[in-house]
Amino acid sequence: MFYTSMIRPILFALTHKDPELAHGLTVDLLRRLGSLKAFRVLAGRAVAVHDPRLERELFGIRFPNPVGLAGGFDKDAVAIPAMAALGFGFLEVGTVTLRPQPGNPRPRLFRLPESRAVINRMGFNNAGAEAMATQLSRNWPAAVPLGVSLGKNKSTPEGQAAEDYCKALRLVHPHLDYFAVNISSPNTPGLRNLQGKAALDELLGELQRTARELAGDQAPKPLLVKIAPDLNEGQIAEVLEVCDAQAVAGIIATNTTLGRDGIKGADMRLADEAGGLSGRPLSARSREVVAFIERETGGRLPIVGVGGIMGADDALRMFDAGASLIQVYTGMIYRGVGLVKEINQALLRR
Repeated sequence: MFYTSMIRPILFALTHKDPELAHGLTVDLLRRLGSLKAFRVLAGRAVAVHDPRLERELFGIRFPNPVGLAGGFDKDAVAIPAMAALGFGFLEVGTVTLRPQPGNPRPRLFRLPESRAVINRMGFNNAGAEAMATQLSRNWPAAVPLGVSLGKNKSTPEGQAAEDYCKALRLVHPHLDYFAVNISSPNTPGLRNLQGKAALDELLGELQRTARELAGDQAPKPLLVKIAPDLNEGQIAEVLEVCDAQAVAGIIATNTTLGRDGIKGADMRLADEAGGLSGRPLSARSREVVAFIERETGGRLPIVGVGGIMGADDALRMFDAGASLIQVYTGMIYRGVGLVKEINQALLRR
């Protein structure tokens, strides 16, 4: 309540012309706060929900609760201690690319407050896998399970994508619990082509071979695949077929959409901005994709549901659709980190 009534209005007003500034200020503040033991202790008492009934175990990892932070928020893994203290059951950092890249030109982030949505065309702006590996090493092991989202550099040809992903994995591998393959961002030209059957089979095969090599005599770290909401059922079924053949541990559904349904009122002036749409307009479609995957796989493949989770009711519907875990990001922009507590408390009441 304090966030929505006091902090959000001030933050939105101060960063009206540049929403990306709000994100940068927030991440930097969390980076600083996370270094303070007093903050971590107080946050753990005031915000986090600790109850063994919330625990989940999937692909060999124990999650203290099923509500995670989606990739894209902490691109360079600088805010891990703070976000863990704020009650998340797991964190996904990145998306990281092998080499540093600045991303797309600004402005590249747009708030649509009437629609409770965001359009972004960030373009994988990050400091690169070597810098992330250094950050991860400072916070390993993390207080909660940690995933790393991998992407390819904009300059890397599609035919060399697998090499890009595998080299990045080698750098960050010692300091993660699972890794996610982002082949579904709409903001890197050609990236979504990697969702095609042949390209995906090659990419996942190379990544699994690399993961097995890096694991040595231990079990390989779980590989998850993040897909777009804009695929039709036939295309999703092909992705699942490849994932099954390559022993993928889970699916993250979904990324942002190129569609513009659900934008309303004054926000329509931003509808023509290029980029992926997230938030409330994605709620129904992301659940449809999760439900389809659940039916198609007979529940054999764990699903991380993400997209349009703006409150506890959205979260419960996502779990009902078949998700084993969920992730939030845009909902946190509009509701604050109290959203995580709200969802966990709703799960306990259920």
